[in-house]
Amino acid sequence: MKKIVLGFQHVLAMFGATVTVPLVVGNAIGLPLEQIAVLIQAVLLTMGIATLLQTTIGSKFPIVQGSSFAFIPALTTIGTTISLAAVEGALIVGGLLEAFTGAFGLIGKLKKLFTPVVTGITIMLVGFSLANTAMQYTFNYFGDPTGTSIPQAAFVALLTFFTTVAITLKSKGTLKTMPVIIGATVGYIASIALGLVDFSLVSSMPYFNLPQVMPWGMPVFDVSAIFIILFAFLVSIIESVGDYHAISTIADESIDNKKINKGIASEGLSCTIAGLLGGCGTTSYSENIGLVALTRVSSLQVVQIGAVILILFSLIPKFAGVLASIPGPVLGGLTIALYGMIGLTGLKLIKDKVELNDKNTLVLASSLIVGLGSPQLPAEFLSHFHPIISSILESGMAIGAITAIVLDQLFKIKN
Repeated sequence: MKKIVLGFQHVLAMFGATVTVPLVVGNAIGLPLEQIAVLIQAVLLTMGIATLLQTTIGSKFPIVQGSSFAFIPALTTIGTTISLAAVEGALIVGGLLEAFTGAFGLIGKLKKLFTPVVTGITIMLVGFSLANTAMQYTFNYFGDPTGTSIPQAAFVALLTFFTTVAITLKSKGTLKTMPVIIGATVGYIASIALGLVDFSLVSSMPYFNLPQVMPWGMPVFDVSAIFIILFAFLVSIIESVGDYHAISTIADESIDNKKINKGIASEGLSCTIAGLLGGCGTTSYSENIGLVALTRVSSLQVVQIGAVILILFSLIPKFAGVLASIPGPVLGGLTIALYGMIGLTGLKLIKDKVELNDKNTLVLASSLIVGLGSPQLPAEFLSHFHPIISSILESGMAIGAITAIVLDQLFKIKN
């Protein structure tokens, strides 16, 4: 029973973000609530399958797969200008290409570039580059961009945060491993009382429904759609390699080329499955890496139980809708600690394994500024860049890792 509760905690940690992707994409395309519900159902099923694949035939790290924000621009563009059937086709082809790059060992060869200084800054940016998202959740920016609910949102976020921290620091035994569940429960109850919970999506979703294969029709293999989505796959791969290093450090597990290759191959296969089921692209989830850091529970079985729960939720859309109704401030209270824990893990790795000489200090300082600053560029300004460049600039971890790798190798040549 304890492992089931801990698995459910992983679902809670990633649910807000993974449901946000189909909500954003569905609304941007102009889908009615009924079809958005179908999209969410497909996403939950896909993420459950993807997590099982990652933990059995993939990297075998205790890592959860979820909807990737890197895919949002591509999915929205393809869905709006072509069709959702073209989204299916692009995900199928892109997923197969990603799977092949992993299966043939192309991605694992990059491991030699991830020296301790590069790995440390990459892990730091996995957490710290999400700081903006955590604060947007905290003040309910996504739910109420007008700011009318800021006082209630701040109260709920603080209540959730301090409840989570109190459980982490003061409790013992089984209770100590469940700070997210308890914090989320307290925050959710307070949110209902303060009118921050919107149940409209819940009411539109059925109690039971079997997922469909190719719900948007036969896949359309449009060349331009495939080209657009490949940029998102590139960013996703870079982020996942960084996440693998983060979880290996936090869970104290070894990492090698074979694990990286298998992990990327698994993610590619999962994206192909997502295309067949009408879902969104999948990637490893930083929220759950932060949860492992917070609870010190790195059990593979616990993550797999979480995957099974996701699959069950895809069959019971009404209950999934309840979890999707968890408001931003609750997620903000949770992610302040979760994201910060990831960042500090990278900082600890740098402290323990990196000599802070002039060369390493310059690599760290420059990469940190580039990684934290690039995602702050306005969207209208990023539109002036080539799509692949703008996609990388939007990912603090991706651009920070690339900067660190280039500088680290460049300074080695100079020496």
